[in-house]
Amino acid sequence: MSKHVYEGFEPKWYKEEYPKNSYRAVFRWGDPHFHKYIKESLYEIIKDSFKMTDEDFKKYTCDLGIDEIKLNKPCSLDNKHLEFFKGIVGAEFVRTDDFSRASVAYGKTMYDILRMRKHILDNVPDVVIYPSDKKQIETIVTYCSDNKIPLYVYGGGSSVTRGVEPVKGGVSLDMRLRYNQVISFNEIDQTITVQTGMSGPDLEKHLNNAVNEFNAKRAYTCGHFPQSFEFSSVGGWVVTRGAGQNSTYYGKIEDIVLSQEYATPKGIIKTTKYIREATGPSLDQIMMGSEGTFGVLTEVTLRVFRFMPKNRKRYCYMFKNWETAMEATREMMQCECGYSSVFRLSDQHETKFMMRLYGISDTVFEKALAIAGYKIGEAALFLGFTEGEKGFAKNVRKKIGRIARKYKAFPLGGWVCKSWEKGRFNDPYLRDSLQDFGILTDTIECTVNWSNMEAVHQSVRKVCVAYKDAICITHLSHAYPQGANLYFIFFCKMNDPEEFRKYHASILDAIQKSGASMSHHHGIGKMFGPWLEGYVGKNEYEIYKVLKKHFDPNNVMNPGGTLGLDLDEKDKRNLK
Repeated sequence: MSKHVYEGFEPKWYKEEYPKNSYRAVFRWGDPHFHKYIKESLYEIIKDSFKMTDEDFKKYTCDLGIDEIKLNKPCSLDNKHLEFFKGIVGAEFVRTDDFSRASVAYGKTMYDILRMRKHILDNVPDVVIYPSDKKQIETIVTYCSDNKIPLYVYGGGSSVTRGVEPVKGGVSLDMRLRYNQVISFNEIDQTITVQTGMSGPDLEKHLNNAVNEFNAKRAYTCGHFPQSFEFSSVGGWVVTRGAGQNSTYYGKIEDIVLSQEYATPKGIIKTTKYIREATGPSLDQIMMGSEGTFGVLTEVTLRVFRFMPKNRKRYCYMFKNWETAMEATREMMQCECGYSSVFRLSDQHETKFMMRLYGISDTVFEKALAIAGYKIGEAALFLGFTEGEKGFAKNVRKKIGRIARKYKAFPLGGWVCKSWEKGRFNDPYLRDSLQDFGILTDTIECTVNWSNMEAVHQSVRKVCVAYKDAICITHLSHAYPQGANLYFIFFCKMNDPEEFRKYHASILDAIQKSGASMSHHHGIGKMFGPWLEGYVGKNEYEIYKVLKKHFDPNNVMNPGGTLGLDLDEKDKRNLK
């Protein structure tokens, strides 16, 4: 439980235990026993921004979703299919009850949440199957293909692109319950092979405990920590080309994956185990990012890294403005002194929020900043930490400090970064608390080059704030010598799912028009699918279609618009 003491009026935050079979049990983020609410200073900003008063926070605007889920959509699969599946995994692990089916219907984009709050379940599977070994999965994939039964995969469920939504019904494989074991650990090669339903915390626990569990010489880390870390799966990371908050040092998931194995309608596809090859196009790169449209990822081998948290060197600086901060961070990435692990730069709008969220406001630091001429609303907050071998971590931290001083940044010390670390995985809980009162918050992100970063920042932000009194804050959290990502977080008063869908589409339009990538690490799913062909190009997109036809000739793997593969031409968007 996250607690904040309010000196004045405290909103009527929902703090009750919700029924286990309720809508809220599905759409709510994370741990049912953990709640997080905004600090009072941030609450005041929310009220001012949306012209609200304490009265608006005395009662709930949106349905809390505490009713029991009732679908009124019976399973439409022939009983012979259900009996076949029961023969494969056991009757206990073939479920057609309302809650089991609803629990894997949606991901975690606000379009999903808003529909759930209104008890709208447009698409649910006919049956949920819980496999325990890859032979079961291979048999199910073949059977579904032969009988033309749509097949979807549910990993951790944190998708914000409608990547898991079973729009054609059929079967959903829920990997969370039983498909989450370590297959092998190789300390000599520094690799681990796991079943793909394994969660982030379980993977990290195995690696941190390698000495006891695998008789290893030292502890290890996975190096991959997305904000959804606690409630996402290894398989989900791979098939969406995910990135963790430490990716500037460890790399995105495609840099961490060593080999993969898939069950496809064409048979088993297994990539080689070598870190570098010159043996034709990379099958690893072809399969990553396929989001279940070619087959089911059953096993993955990952590179692992030495766990040396004692060597971590934190930093935090305030730059006088966003433009100067961009120049400085670009130099840090291009100076060839090594890379930081966390490397996060907030624009002037997010900086104002961050100062309240992470405890800088109303401190001696804020007063010192004002005296030094750093104006809140113009200044840009930069924080992070280095890690690795002790001397390396120390040297990278020193170089970052030297460049920051060159650009006249104000040092805030490592404690600000520590404050950010405490909330790095639980900020999503704020979404549910705010939405109870009709305030929506969601995210969207893209890749930019340093040369077009500010143009993209301005053009996309302009569309985000065009909706009524919407707030948009932005940060850079994954950086490279040639560019970075921009991560937009927007807040607005909204509770209609179709209105949100139009608003979200307008932001995607702006990203495509700006020339940025359509996604840096969230994947594409069905929500971003209409823009993909326009982004990659028509001839280039034909390659995806050929691969789809090869692996899945009957179109049973995640059908219904994932990667835009089976969309009507009229539904595609090309705004270049």
